Amino acid sequence: MEIITGIERRRRWRPEEKLRIVAETEVPGACFAEVAKRHDVSRGLLWNWRRQARRGALGPYPTPAFLPVRVMGESMLAPPAVSDPARASAKRHDPDCRIEVTLPNGTTVRIGQDVSLAMLRRVLTALRV
Repeated sequence: MEIITGIERRRRWRPEEKLRIVAETEVPGACFAEVAKRHDVSRGLLWNWRRQARRGALGPYPTPAFLPVRVMGESMLAPPAVSDPARASAKRHDPDCRIEVTLPNGTTVRIGQDVSLAMLRRVLTALRV
């Protein structure tokens, strides 16, 4: 009986690396199994990457962008006075606002209809912290 101890080694592949390896499989005359062996990945994983690449799920990813931020003084910030969220959102209705997120600390984030899905994903990811 063999007991293996230690931390499991699980590699994290960046999308660029996955695309580069998948591109090697598409070179005329390339052997799929040899490419997998050369990079020490299973053929099944390589097939998954290839499928993801064809669906566009591996990139290209947009370059990070910054959003304009306006810092408001304490006097301009008011805690929510209405306990009913439905009435509160009705009073502050903004025609350009499609989504409104109120954080536990009372901060409200309003997302307009012209925001791209990628930008929305980055904002929501940042707010999770």
